[in-house]
Amino acid sequence: MAGNLILDIFAKSPLKPLEQHIRLVAKCSNQLKPFFQACTENEWEKAEEIRKQISQLEKDADQLKREIRLELPNSIFMPVQRTDVLELLSQQDKIANKAKDIAGRVIGRELQIPDELSKPFFEYLNLCLDATEKAADAINELDDLLETGFKGREVDLVEKMINQLDKIEDGTDSMQIKLRRSLLSIEKDLNPVDVVFLYQIIEWVGDLADLAERVGARLEIMLAR
Repeated sequence: MAGNLILDIFAKSPLKPLEQHIRLVAKCSNQLKPFFQACTENEWEKAEEIRKQISQLEKDADQLKREIRLELPNSIFMPVQRTDVLELLSQQDKIANKAKDIAGRVIGRELQIPDELSKPFFEYLNLCLDATEKAADAINELDDLLETGFKGREVDLVEKMINQLDKIEDGTDSMQIKLRRSLLSIEKDLNPVDVVFLYQIIEWVGDLADLAERVGARLEIMLAR
């Protein structure tokens, strides 16, 4: 995206680029669903193609992040601080980075989720990705928040989304504990190196929800100011 286009967007709405960025981030992370499905079915060529898509989307999000940082005005005439916008942008970008790291680590070892863990793992993955979607939904309300001067029912709606996001993140923490216990019960039957990587992937998938919750927390700070 050309820098002057970003300037045009900022002129119309100083928060619109943040919404564009989070949509790109959510699209990137959601590719993990078909990615892990392909891995489960031992379709490594397909998994590699999806990994490339994830990597490209992460690069696109990173490029947009740089352009926003460069073009963000030093003075924004609205109840939002420039530092808050930049911090929110940084937290959003970490979600795409984590999705890329997950796909890269899995494809590099052709790591498969054990059959015994497949169902709870996909439930866990889906809930973590629900957190990223909920974060995107909240960020996509920024324009309406701006129109209302960060007051009224729109603020209540976003705060409700943030509370839902916190509950989802708590749920993923509980699911991660159960998943790790399930892996512990079968790890003696698995390749020891694979076990190490499986624990890491379980943690990294959980990081998606943690990062989404941090996006919500940064948005909440923005609303409080």
